[in-house]
Amino acid sequence: MRRRFGSLRIYMGVAIIVVWGLAPFYWMAVTAFRDSSHTYDTTPWPTHVTLDNFRNAFDTSKGNNFGRALVNSLIIGGTTTAIALVVGVFAAYALARFDFRGKYVVAGVILSASMFPVVALVTPLFQLFTDIKWIGHYQAMIIPNISFVLPMTVYILASFFAELPWELEEAARIDGANRWQAFRLIMLPLAAPAVFTTAILAFIAAVNEFLLASLLKGEGTEPVTVAIARFQGNDRFATPYAAIMSAGVIVCIPLVIMVLAFQRRIISGLTAGGVKS
Repeated sequence: MRRRFGSLRIYMGVAIIVVWGLAPFYWMAVTAFRDSSHTYDTTPWPTHVTLDNFRNAFDTSKGNNFGRALVNSLIIGGTTTAIALVVGVFAAYALARFDFRGKYVVAGVILSASMFPVVALVTPLFQLFTDIKWIGHYQAMIIPNISFVLPMTVYILASFFAELPWELEEAARIDGANRWQAFRLIMLPLAAPAVFTTAILAFIAAVNEFLLASLLKGEGTEPVTVAIARFQGNDRFATPYAAIMSAGVIVCIPLVIMVLAFQRRIISGLTAGGVKS
């Protein structure tokens, strides 16, 4: 009886967490498919279903350029993720594999960078990029994003590399492989789950960045977070919530599908370095 009650509490807790997490996305989807004249309808299931909101989201006649913003976010997020992974993999491997003077100081500095408030960087970055004429270019948003996601990348990968069996690398060295070959052919494939997990988290973090992007973007480099925030509708004095919700659904659905499809890899990558064998 006690075991059943314990299982019931677990399932109830999971159900509450799922509802709490998915309720905003569900309501966003319901509003996205609802006619804009019934935006404030509180019916908890889809009513007055239409696809006009999705057409309005891509309509450029009102100054919105959502399609271009999607491409911009893919460029910014993809470039940020690729650079952060390349740098993060080598930095994490060095922190986990080598003992050198100041090792823990370096690790502490890297992790402390993730706690630095973004709002404190707005003014100096805006002044710097204005002086070097980077405002409105991709690099003005990519470089700050790299500094934000790199600490997380190093932290996850260093924890994972520290738990890998280094005997495999030593065996490869004995068989004639140099250090680079042992890393590329032995250690890196073993770290694939953590690398994959880090890539997803870094990409999501880069795409979600809003504060700096709203100040450093240009007319042709505006990401989706900024584009959605300034959506214009038929009435310039009314916020087009239905079109905004449809744009949010378009952005979220690929990420949700990707996470659901690769959830096993994500979970294994996040937990693999947490338990010593």
